[in-house]
Amino acid sequence: MDWKSIIDNEWTLFLDRDGVINVRIIDGYVTNIEDFKFLPNVIEAFKIFKGKFKRIIIVTNQQGVGKGIMTNEDVRNVHRYMVQEIESKGGKIDGVYFCPQLKSDPDNYRKPSPMMAYYAKNEFPDIDLQKSIMVGDMNSDVEFGKNAGMKTIFVGDNELTLKPDDRFNTLYDFAKTL
Repeated sequence: MDWKSIIDNEWTLFLDRDGVINVRIIDGYVTNIEDFKFLPNVIEAFKIFKGKFKRIIIVTNQQGVGKGIMTNEDVRNVHRYMVQEIESKGGKIDGVYFCPQLKSDPDNYRKPSPMMAYYAKNEFPDIDLQKSIMVGDMNSDVEFGKNAGMKTIFVGDNELTLKPDDRFNTLYDFAKTL
């Protein structure tokens, strides 16, 4: 059975940010609104997702905070802008979670740790992680989804060592299959 055929309005969509929703800055960070550039057709994808998923959650590692390159408030400003742009054009985002910790921090909750999924489930108890999909462009995103018991979608052309449930060139290509 095609797994997409079992998705109904009880499912939750988890999405990575950089490289999935906006242009990833190679060897850098989105530190302000001016740096945040939506990837092509992302807004259209969110319009489709709004009609398909009960919850839409963003989960993103932002270790630029831990490195002192930006502040938590800088990240929140970027997220407010992202949510406002998506919602003003007919999409929705229910929650945004980010981890400001460094990879080297002991006990960090960066992806692939499933902690951000658990934080979302704590805030939205109706989330069923077995009825959830994680979309990302890095191995850590796929591993995060698997660690939380979700279906996994890989977008883009980065090298991948894990096997996702499916893969697409872009977020919009995935959205069109729904």
